[in-house]
Amino acid sequence: MNTTNRDRLMLAISIVMAAIYLFPLYWMYITALKSGSEMFATPPSFWPTSPQWGTYAAVWESRDMGRYLWNSLVIALGSVALITLLGVGCAYVLARYRNVWVDIGLFLILMLQVLPASLMITPIFVGFSQIGLLSTPRLAVIIAVAAKSMPFFVILVRATFMSVPQELEEAALVDGNSRVGAFFNIVLPLARNGILVSAILIFMQAFGEFVYSKSMIQAAELQPASVGLNSFMGPNTNEWNNIMAYATMYVTPILAIFVLLQRRIVSGLTSGALK
Repeated sequence: MNTTNRDRLMLAISIVMAAIYLFPLYWMYITALKSGSEMFATPPSFWPTSPQWGTYAAVWESRDMGRYLWNSLVIALGSVALITLLGVGCAYVLARYRNVWVDIGLFLILMLQVLPASLMITPIFVGFSQIGLLSTPRLAVIIAVAAKSMPFFVILVRATFMSVPQELEEAALVDGNSRVGAFFNIVLPLARNGILVSAILIFMQAFGEFVYSKSMIQAAELQPASVGLNSFMGPNTNEWNNIMAYATMYVTPILAIFVLLQRRIVSGLTSGALK
């Protein structure tokens, strides 16, 4: 097989795999536009005969989507701000002072990421209740999400700092900069893309957080969109067009962010954010 045919074959396989991966998203979007009879038609239709565009407005108003999305945004931004504030310095120190015990410790901490949130929520809930943190439930969720995601962020940003030549800092120190000055003036600007990429990944994860919010936030006016979506579920759920419309409005902003920043995300993850 020559190079041209092989490239065409790989392209065809890539298109098929992408279609399989994206089909659930396509089905979500078109189901939101279907009428009640079309949703349960056999065989199913792959495009609604008369799109129900009003479903979005009805769900937005009846479910108060603006409030839910605002709460999700507050939790996501709060988590990213806390993780970035604490994690950048931690990642820098671990990148510059390396030894085998640091690597082992990071590996063990990273392994905690495999523990599901449903397993961690009970001790976290009890601990937060004992110190009275549940009186401010959104703050409690932000801290819980930050604690869960911090190792992932530190590992990514540490790799970015490790790719910044240490000789640049030494030259800055020789020129009269302090260690802190060299960090802010030399290292941080070179690592900003890697930090941004890591923050975006944490934001997307926190924006969809469910378990901690469902357990810690009882007031409906403070719950994020993930908990609001769960409120549709019941033993006799059949309003799938409303559910899909809600999910569409919830997921689309994150998809848009990913599409707009995909090149920066890929370059930041693969090249250490250095140009």
